Amino acid sequence: MPPVVSIVGRSEAGKTTLIEKLVGELVGRGYRVATIKHAHEASFDTPGKDSWRHLKAGSAAAALSTPGQLVLILPRSGELSAADIERFFGEDYDLILTEGFKRADAPKIEVRRAGGEPLSGLARLVAVVTDGKIETKARQFSSDDVKGLADLLENGFIRPQAERLSLYVNDAPLTLTAFPKKIIAGILLGLVASLKGVGIVKSLDISLRRKPPPGEKL
Repeated sequence: MPPVVSIVGRSEAGKTTLIEKLVGELVGRGYRVATIKHAHEASFDTPGKDSWRHLKAGSAAAALSTPGQLVLILPRSGELSAADIERFFGEDYDLILTEGFKRADAPKIEVRRAGGEPLSGLARLVAVVTDGKIETKARQFSSDDVKGLADLLENGFIRPQAERLSLYVNDAPLTLTAFPKKIIAGILLGLVASLKGVGIVKSLDISLRRKPPPGEKL
């Protein structure tokens, strides 16, 4: 999974503006960036429209494709976690920035106005973006220092995970240390390289779905 960093802060602190600037800066450096916005309520479908009719008929998901964009509608009874959403993005990005999700496990950058109250209970706070000096153990960046903050993301998250291996078992991510990652990657690359017509492997996606034999417990 691409590295994920959450931009958090109180309402009107400037989170969206910061994300806009960071995306522009990182894209200008040649990186592919995806974003996720947390909202309490939103609607991307209209009653009576074709995709709405598909879902009402029982479709588990519906996609609306136009020449310029693709919209995926995925009904859920509860709220998806940031990690669940990130998996839908796949591996074709260098960084995922989320706006909100302050309780998620991802590293966080807090946007805070000078004199404003900090968010409480933030885990993995790596930096604070502010328009004045504040008391914090995290690294501080001026709201105008987009290049410095982009350097932090590039050197601390993007480059270290430029080569990565993600493994999901029963739809749950499996944490791997460096040694099993190296072993698994070597085996997969060796198998694929032996197949006819395979050139230089830049990425490899494998998905396995199996029906357990009778008597085998799930």
